[in-house]
Amino acid sequence: MRSKGDLIGQETGRTFTETARRAQIIAAAIDTIAEVGYGQASLARIAERAATSKGVICYHFDGKDELVREVVAGLVDGGAAYMRPRIEAESSGAGRLRATIESNLAFLRENRNHVVAAVEIVLNARDSDGRRHFSTGPGDAGIGPLAEMLAHHQATGEFRADFDPLVLAMAIRAAIDNVAHHLVGYPDLDVQHHARELADLFVRVASAADHRGMAVDSDR
Repeated sequence: MRSKGDLIGQETGRTFTETARRAQIIAAAIDTIAEVGYGQASLARIAERAATSKGVICYHFDGKDELVREVVAGLVDGGAAYMRPRIEAESSGAGRLRATIESNLAFLRENRNHVVAAVEIVLNARDSDGRRHFSTGPGDAGIGPLAEMLAHHQATGEFRADFDPLVLAMAIRAAIDNVAHHLVGYPDLDVQHHARELADLFVRVASAADHRGMAVDSDR
């Protein structure tokens, strides 16, 4: 009978123990970077927090660059897995837009250290020529699907037809990212309040009914 480690090794190329050790190192990197910043988070410091050695980290990761890429990728993948069922549970455009904003910010609130670490990495990680490792933020991959969702509900008539879905999706992404950046300096930030306010704002902006109401009011 094959062990669990053997099965995981077949699927990922790693044993259960190796997978667990990588997760432990990534968690230590997140907490270290969140605490001391990207520049001060040496592999030795991360190894100390993980209760292992620098050599063990280098066995599992090809240096700090690969490790921090895994930190950012983990935030993106974790956020998508958290948000997807909450968005798919809604059928209306307003419901899906609200769920997108509120679930994204709820995930950020529940994973503050990971968010702070990712912000530090995106802003400061550079190659030997001084070029940033990341030209976009962790949430930018979601702009395309959000724009598609907005366009779909424009076509159904629920959302106004007179806005560019990509531009609005970028504005929503920027507003969410701004809250993430504020989390770095303000750990007690009321993220839930920001989520409600932003969801209310962007649903009103996109809503065909609200647009008609504003047009009527402006004619009075």
